[in-house]
Amino acid sequence: MNALEQCVIAIGHWMSANRLKLNAEKTELMWTDTRYTVASFLRLYDPTLTLGSSTVRTADAVRVLGVLFTPDLALAKHVTTVSAKRFFQLRQLCRVRRSLDRQSAATLVHAFVTSRIDYSN
Repeated sequence: MNALEQCVIAIGHWMSANRLKLNAEKTELMWTDTRYTVASFLRLYDPTLTLGSSTVRTADAVRVLGVLFTPDLALAKHVTTVSAKRFFQLRQLCRVRRSLDRQSAATLVHAFVTSRIDYSN
């Protein structure tokens, strides 16, 4: 793990030189492989990453640019999360539906679907 910590420290130095900050509280660690390999590895080891005074543990899922990845790189958790959030928001459109004609409501729903649900394709 020492090589990984040195790599992250080097990234932190580069970020500082470019007036950026590496936020250790928001840093996440994820091991990727097949579902069975990751499960057996994490049972045997508890990999951590030390950044200054913060300790980063492995995460069950990591969000990268709004997309939720699991260690086996499956998108099932992401799809479930997006579906739940978007279903709630679509239900909220019912409140303004009464104020719109049919064509405007259809345009609003299509714009919502393409911008939100189709985001990470």
